[in-house]
Amino acid sequence: MMMKKEAFKTMSWSWKELLLLLLVAFVVVPIFIETQLHALLFSRFQDSLYAGTSTGLAMAIVFTLAVYFLAIKPHRLGWKEVGIRAFSRGYWTRIVMWTLALIVASGVILTVMDLLNISWENAKTKSIKTDMTWVTFLIGFVSSAVVSPVYEEIFYRGFLYKWMRINWGVSAGILISSAIFTAAHIPTYNTLPVNFITGAVFAWTYEKTGSIFPAMIIHGTFNGVAVILTALA
Repeated sequence: MMMKKEAFKTMSWSWKELLLLLLVAFVVVPIFIETQLHALLFSRFQDSLYAGTSTGLAMAIVFTLAVYFLAIKPHRLGWKEVGIRAFSRGYWTRIVMWTLALIVASGVILTVMDLLNISWENAKTKSIKTDMTWVTFLIGFVSSAVVSPVYEEIFYRGFLYKWMRINWGVSAGILISSAIFTAAHIPTYNTLPVNFITGAVFAWTYEKTGSIFPAMIIHGTFNGVAVILTALA
């Protein structure tokens, strides 16, 4: 409880940091990383998986550096400000429960979306399915289960949820940060409901523990299971 109170006690950020980081997330990254850099990498590798994972790594670097240079360093803060802190050992039981609940819920949602013919696989998923080797599996697994959860939790929960939670309250913080997290996953339309639900759970675990590590663990496990099921399909 003390860790939670410390995590959300004060905040040094203003609208300036919020707008700048949203600009990075929805303008700089989509235009220069997801479009231009990805096209360059694809022309180099001629492979969607390699181009996609390299693009994902570049996104991780850009997001993490953006948080550091725009929200942390200017205010002489530490990474604890975005939830990089220990959490209670007793929360591990809830981590397991949330992970299982999200896996079951996502299975139901994706089945319904498939019945409604709402589907859009990303290039990395298609590449894993069509050219399955241990190398491609490991690349896809590390990208989804390790790289993405780390930078996404730092940005969407560590910074974004905290900003909204302190300014607008817990409920608004969870709903709005989860909506933004969902929008960032367009155009994989069949997973958008899952993205919203997982975003809300990740924000809730941050709220209850004051740490983004539980969200990273759930996020990484959830994504890892998804990659394994994709490989086995």
